[in-house]
Amino acid sequence: MQVARRLDGRRVLRCASGLDVPLANLAAAAGLMAAALAVAAYALGVGATELGIGGALRAVFGADVGGDQAFALWQVRLPHILLGFMAGWCVALSGAMLQSLAQNPLADPGLLGLSQGAMVALMVLLVFFPDLPHGLAPFVALAGGLGVAVLILVMVGWEQADGLAILLMGIALETTLSAVASLLILYTPPETSYALSDWLAGSLFGASWPIISAFAPWFALSLPVILLAGPSLKSFDLGDEAALALGENVRRTRPAILLAAVLLTSAAVTAVGPLIFLGVIAPHIADAVSRSTGRARLGLSALVGGLLVVGGDTLTRSVTSGVALPTGLAITIIGVPLFIATLRLRALRTVQ
Repeated sequence: MQVARRLDGRRVLRCASGLDVPLANLAAAAGLMAAALAVAAYALGVGATELGIGGALRAVFGADVGGDQAFALWQVRLPHILLGFMAGWCVALSGAMLQSLAQNPLADPGLLGLSQGAMVALMVLLVFFPDLPHGLAPFVALAGGLGVAVLILVMVGWEQADGLAILLMGIALETTLSAVASLLILYTPPETSYALSDWLAGSLFGASWPIISAFAPWFALSLPVILLAGPSLKSFDLGDEAALALGENVRRTRPAILLAAVLLTSAAVTAVGPLIFLGVIAPHIADAVSRSTGRARLGLSALVGGLLVVGGDTLTRSVTSGVALPTGLAITIIGVPLFIATLRLRALRTVQ
């Protein structure tokens, strides 16, 4: 590997295989990972049980702590951090893929109805079939998300499907499924409605090691997805005609990428509920941190998503004393101002 300069003047790390990685993207990824580790270290020491950052870090590396402190660290805080980062990573990655696929900066799993498909399928399972094994939940969510994706492609037309048509059909299905979810909440017993409402807001309240172990394979799946889908999405960013001219097999790659987004979204919805708006804002914040395309854009977006979820969960435990604020709402509180700031910076750059 060696440092070289592209024709556009950007310095890159050039591999022997010919792959170029912009140094600015590498620096941004390193900065985001450092920020995620710093927020995670702070999150370990924050909560109702007094522990402190130093005490939490010492306990992680083998120091003995009291019973309550050990429970808070190993059974509450660490599961929250790990599950939050993985779920945010997958949702943000899905949003970045769908924005390139639909060629629309507002596309995300929620807007296309994928999150709602998985969510409504799970709600039907919980409301009408409560006695069924909970181990079926991931498969039910996957079926719901896949059903929406297949319905979009069938209604738009498999061969004629383009980004705008997929987006508009997704919005229509998302609106319909949201109405179905509202009906389910309204006409179920109060205790069930309260539980569903908490889950619909996006929550890490149920984070545990078994859920993390069940979610880990889906998180691992995201890594080859980044490697394989990155070059194709780089072509899709130029438009369908340009992608075809570059040799991209649009009829095959578009459904394959949509399937990957469904898998990651359904897994995240099952684990923590729908994280509304995260799939939209994370890629834009990543783009503000460092301009990128292809694999770099997917990786940076995923890192921002994981960082936002961990930061949002930490905010709920450090600011709201004794009040259980859903993580999805905290993400909105943190992410929307950052999103507005990135849009403002982009507008200023355009003017200049």
